[in-house]
Amino acid sequence: MLTYMDRTQVTGWVQAYENVWRTPGTDALASIFTEDAAYLQGPYQEPVIGLPAIARMWEGERTGPDEVFRMTSDIVAVEGNTAVVRVEVFYGEPVDKEYRDLWVIRFAADGRSQSFEEWPFWPSRSITVPTDTGVRRSE
Repeated sequence: MLTYMDRTQVTGWVQAYENVWRTPGTDALASIFTEDAAYLQGPYQEPVIGLPAIARMWEGERTGPDEVFRMTSDIVAVEGNTAVVRVEVFYGEPVDKEYRDLWVIRFAADGRSQSFEEWPFWPSRSITVPTDTGVRRSE
């Protein structure tokens, strides 16, 4: 069944994502991701599939639920069960790390994400594909 999301629902999901990131442990992940969800940390990375694998990745990526950060978001588009959100995250006080990200989120009928894809960008990193990824570039 196709889920039709609106901007209010997507805003609520993004807020829930941030709240789960700030919550100790990983049990709350089940409130925002389906059991069989796919999570891509970048467009050329292999997806992390299922809540147990997402939980392991989640704990490996964050410093801890008490890390200092500020997150802002802006919904770019919502179409049917898919949303695109522009996110900026500033870590530390004072800020010592930041990035911008586009999230492509596909929702299940219950409003949880069944597919989450990040397109992260950092100020000091190249936006071209590294030569060691095996991805063929057009000349």
